[in-house]
Amino acid sequence: MGRLEGKTALVTGAGSGIGRAITLRFAREGARVVAADVTGAQEEVAAEAGGVVHPYSCDVADEESVRGLIEFCRQRFGRLEVLANNAGISGGRARIHEMPMAEFDRVMAVNVRGSYVVLRHALPLLLLAEGGASVVNTASIGGFRATPESSPYIVSKGAQIMMTRVAALEYVKDGIRVNAVCPGTTKTAILDGSPPELLEMLSGRIPMGRLGTPEEIANLALFLASDEASYITGQCWIADGGRSAG
Repeated sequence: MGRLEGKTALVTGAGSGIGRAITLRFAREGARVVAADVTGAQEEVAAEAGGVVHPYSCDVADEESVRGLIEFCRQRFGRLEVLANNAGISGGRARIHEMPMAEFDRVMAVNVRGSYVVLRHALPLLLLAEGGASVVNTASIGGFRATPESSPYIVSKGAQIMMTRVAALEYVKDGIRVNAVCPGTTKTAILDGSPPELLEMLSGRIPMGRLGTPEEIANLALFLASDEASYITGQCWIADGGRSAG
């Protein structure tokens, strides 16, 4: 028996990186997974999973698109037991007074408003789950540790951490647990093509001496989504190779 056997899960940002790894991990653990992404790559993930992943095109920055996603889940399965609220973007680099407001707004639209809208519309289905449900938000070590010239992203991840905590308190009596994974620097497609010296610099500031993998973050998301984490809610779990320890 898989740890999510018989459960229905929704993963946003499922087409690549951490979202792809979460989708495939949940599927291997017995879940029926709705894989939502704006890029179209969710179709490839569904094909790789072999029939237990149901792809859906969704832009979390568009509330009507999110409504359509949740209605798809409702019509197909009638309920949700797990939400991996993962979709997010990184944003540009500049000091605050040089950061275009359009860039700040773009990051907030996906990382904060998008995450909030997905959670808001998914909750009625999560409330229908017999035996409780679980939400796993994808925040970041950036919600705890500031990085210069990345203010839109850092601010957005701080907001996701507080969204996790307030939702946990609001829905704990309904049997819905809400937690977050907070990855450090992870080897995803955003780093593809990066010069070796950049990758060496990024790895060198991590005590473990390497970047994390999407699969390692997916393993943590699986634990939080499963009944093994039945006494855990409102927590933001850092997985950063020890960087935040010192």
